[in-house]
Formats: sequence, structure tokens, C-alpha cells
Amino acid sequence: MAHEHEHVRVAVIGSGFGGLGAAVRLRREGITDFVVLERASSVGGTWRDNSYPGCACDVPSHLYSFSFAPNPDWPRTFSGQEHIRAYLEHVTDTFRLRPHLRFDSEVKRMTWDGEQLRWRIETASGDLTADVVVSATGPLSDPKIPDIPGLDTFPGKVFHSARWDHDYDLTGKRVAMIGTGASAIQIVPSIQPKVGRLTLFQRTPAWVMPRVDRAITGAERWLHQQLPFTTRARRGLLWGIRELQVQAFTKHPDELGFVEQLAKRNMARAIKDPALRAKLTPDYRIGCKRILLSSTYYPALAQPNVDVVASGLSEVRGSTVVAADGTETEVDAIIFGTGFHVTDMPIAERVVGADGRTLAEHWSGGMEALRGAAAAGFPNWMTIIGPNTGLGNSSMILMIESQLNYLADYLRQLNVLGVPPGPQGTGGGRAALDARPSAVHAWNRRVQERMKRTVWNTGGCTSWYLDASGRNTTIWPGTTSEFRRATRRVDLAEYVVLRPPAATAAQDESAEASAQTGAPEATPATDAAEVTA
Repeated sequence: MAHEHEHVRVAVIGSGFGGLGAAVRLRREGITDFVVLERASSVGGTWRDNSYPGCACDVPSHLYSFSFAPNPDWPRTFSGQEHIRAYLEHVTDTFRLRPHLRFDSEVKRMTWDGEQLRWRIETASGDLTADVVVSATGPLSDPKIPDIPGLDTFPGKVFHSARWDHDYDLTGKRVAMIGTGASAIQIVPSIQPKVGRLTLFQRTPAWVMPRVDRAITGAERWLHQQLPFTTRARRGLLWGIRELQVQAFTKHPDELGFVEQLAKRNMARAIKDPALRAKLTPDYRIGCKRILLSSTYYPALAQPNVDVVASGLSEVRGSTVVAADGTETEVDAIIFGTGFHVTDMPIAERVVGADGRTLAEHWSGGMEALRGAAAAGFPNWMTIIGPNTGLGNSSMILMIESQLNYLADYLRQLNVLGVPPGPQGTGGGRAALDARPSAVHAWNRRVQERMKRTVWNTGGCTSWYLDASGRNTTIWPGTTSEFRRATRRVDLAEYVVLRPPAATAAQDESAEASAQTGAPEATPATDAAEVTA
């Protein structure tokens, strides 16, 4: 269904946690003139796309949910993909978001119109304009498959973990699993019992800790239903423990040595072969890459139908996969668990700013955004889970809710700045906010300075947290409380207030007339905003 020439106050891109959270916050702020543009045919984001066997969250259920939408009925302490997706459907219905959803509406291009102070958005279901764009596409949305010579000639089945082919039966097949990240450690134990042979291509071993998962009892769920404060207390306890852990990651990485010993003991319990243990033992500080949680990964690797190749995939020759160390293996299927385009998000190539350049071009030297939300040269555009808002040990929902606070205040400021012009020249009419380059750079300098001593920068690993130049543009180097304080309100001194050219010309004429008659000159809204910030 086309929606030609439609205009809305806010366009939200994506319907995962970030997009649905933004939609709920807009309604709670009294804003109903908005749409949520989703490229797929249902909500859920990464929890819709990742449906591979064993897919589950590594953050406890009661912390991996919105504070404004607690779920007393989580079935397990660590929820599976199907439960999280069902939760997001529930949020969509509870907060009456379906009238705002536009499915099968992939955004092809967004272009800033400086004359009208609005975004022109081209989608698969038609074009529209919006005063404000909230980009909530998420960093884990576009799979990354490495460019492997000969891959296009492989006669068997090839797919990425985030695009699982459920019609392909792995029973008895010879399977190559590429990668050892968060997805792979869940896939391996799930498919190991049914495949004929499983070969794991491991470029870098991961630190793995036990996943203390269990079913939440009926008594616990009844208690949470009858006494909602117990759900909040449980969430608060989970949050507090992780806040206390942050210091070790951000300021005192040497303190993580004790955790390494626990991880090694965890491995030794399941892996008795010294040679295999040597392959699986990382040579970097724990926490440098995300610590993975699994109680079944190591036992699966110890099974007789599993081989671990301590090298990455370098070439495909027909049905033979070849590792960088020369190891050759005949396989029927190749599964890539090789992550996503995180520091080079494809959406950035589709956003065209005030100077006619794309966001990808602006970020060619590395992503940076004011308070993780606003990019200079892209007025009235905000991103959820933007640069340096990721976490290494806690729930991203906490960061999303902080950014929603910032979004809400951003819209309030626009409403104040958008008061229609009065008879004496007061009020400036429609307005837009553009982050000052100096403010963006200052914020980024502070973040990068704090990043220097964190385990993510000093731990001796190469991770997806780092961009092509080795700069960490992904992780937040502090507590979630610090980020909450930093995004509580918009500081107008960090922005330039933009007006439509016609409004600016009218203000200039008013000022000239005032000067000729001796009347006091009306203060332009931009200057007023800078002075009062």
C-alpha cells in the first residue's frame, strides 16, 4: 500500500526494542502523529531475524525487558528467542502500536530538505516526509559474511546464523560452522547431536562461563503477578550487580584475572584432551571480547563427531573448505556465525544530510554521535543504540531507555522552539536542531579518552567492538547510571537551531524595520537558544 506525499511529525525506522520503545515513548509524550517503518512483515528486529537452534539471550530475562513493561511471566531466567519475540508482540499490543506500523516498508533513502526543514523518505511502500527521524535499525541487523574465494561455487548449502534455513535438514550432514561468537556457541550444542560431522572453524577462541539458566517456578511467577514490586526488586538486584562489575571492565582490567581462572576451570571440567584445551584457551584478557555464557558448548566440542580447526576459513574448493592453516574438510553445508555490520551499518549509506553527503561518508573516519544520538549535519535525526552506547556486561534495554529520555526532551525542545511567530517578532515558527560539530567532537574525545584504559582497548584482542582503524566506536566506557545522567536532558548549547529560509528572511526584514523606526530589535531564536542554554 502506497502512502504518497504523506507527512508525519516523527518517522521511526525499525521495530525491534529500540523502535518499539521509541513508539511507546512518543505515545506517552502525547505524540500520535508518527509511523514505524519496518522492512519485514512483523515486529521483533534481531529477535525476529535470529531464529537459529538454541537462540537465547545472555542477559537475565527480568533485566532484558522494558522497565515500563515488566513481564512477571518469563518462563526462564535466561529467555529464548521465541519468548523475547512474544514479549515484543505483547508490548506492541499493550501500547496500541499496530496502527502506527508500516510493514514491508524498507527505507531506501532519507534526504534532508533544508528549505522545508523536514526529511524526505523513500520506502518500499511509498514516500513520505517527517519533521524528525528516529533511526532504530540496530547494530545487529545486517549479517556479515566474509568474502571467501570460491564460496560462490560451493555446491552445498550456505547461510548465515541470522538467516537460518529451517527447510534444510542437517541430519547426518557434514557441517562447517564458521565463527565462535555468541551465536555459534548456541548453535554448536544444538545441532551437534543430529549432524554427521561438525567442523568448527575458530579464528579466535572465546572465554566461556557457565550459563546458570533454569525454569522460573510457578510460585515465583505467581508472586511477581500478585506483588509487582517483587519484579522491580528482582530487576533492581540484577542491575545493581552488573553496575558493580563495570569498574573491572573500565578501570581495573587486571582484576579480571580471577574470572579467567574460573573460566579455565569451567573448560577443564568438560574438555579432558590437553590439545583441545590448548586450542580453546584464549591468549587475551577476559572481557576484551564479550564473555560468552554456555554450559553446553564445551561438552559438545568434546563429542567424537566434532572437530575444532584453530584457524579461520580462507578458501572454498568445490565441496572442500580450506582453513588458513591448510586444513581441508569435505562438507555439505556452511553456516556463518560471523556477526553483523556494526561499525559500518548499511543504513548510514541511505541517510543524506544537509551538505548532500551520506552519513556513511561523514563516518568514513569512524562513527561518532553526540551522546550516542545526534550526528552533526543531520538535523532532527536521532539514532537509538548509536556510536559508543553498547555494553559489555549488562542489558542494552537500559541504554535504550536512557536514549528515549533524550529523545523525549529533544521533542519538547523542538515544540518550544516551534512556537508560531508573534506580532512583535517573538517566536520563530518551525525549527530544527543540528548537533554542533564542536559538541560532537568534544563528546567523542571524552569517550575515547575514557576508553583508553578499558579492557576492550587494552585486553589484547581484535573484536567487533573496533572499527577498521582499530578505534572502539561501539562500547560505552562507563556505567548505565552515568549514561542515564548524560542523556537526561538536551543541552541546547550543543546544537544549532535552524529555521526555514523564509522565516529567516522575515526575521531579517523585521530587524531592519525595527532599526529604522528605533524599535527594539527582536532577538533571533537561534541566538536566544544559545544564550539561555
